[in-house]
Amino acid sequence: MDRKSTGDLLPWDMPRFRNWIAVAKAHQMVEKVLGARLASLGVRLAHYDILANIYRVPGLTQNELAERLLVGRSNLSMLLPELEKRGLVERRADASDRRVRRLHLTADGEPLTRAALKIQAEVIERMMTILSDEECAQVGDYMRRIAAQMSLWAAEDATD
Repeated sequence: MDRKSTGDLLPWDMPRFRNWIAVAKAHQMVEKVLGARLASLGVRLAHYDILANIYRVPGLTQNELAERLLVGRSNLSMLLPELEKRGLVERRADASDRRVRRLHLTADGEPLTRAALKIQAEVIERMMTILSDEECAQVGDYMRRIAAQMSLWAAEDATD
């Protein structure tokens, strides 16, 4: 008797699991390609995420950045000093609260980040060209719905 007839399906026997694995593999491949291309700028993927977020929202606090990246502050505590040593990021005191330090790109960090953003845009554009505009929009809609549901679950778990 096979597993399907006994109700003992393993995760990889289930279509939703297989489809999610396909999403995860695509994500891993994007990270691999993007990481290799960013290496030409001397930027690691973890550093790029920080630089891109500071570029998009100058003056973020470390807590705000951690929330945007879905990581703990301790992860940033190890990465930010590396970017500061390279002269790409600086922490500035908040004008209204001297205890708060705000993150900004330096004069060297901004053009490097723009170059890295261009690389990411090229990778994503090339990856998504296999889809029609409608298919691309559908993928985005599906992923936003999934992310919203997962956010609800995370909030429920945090209150338990």
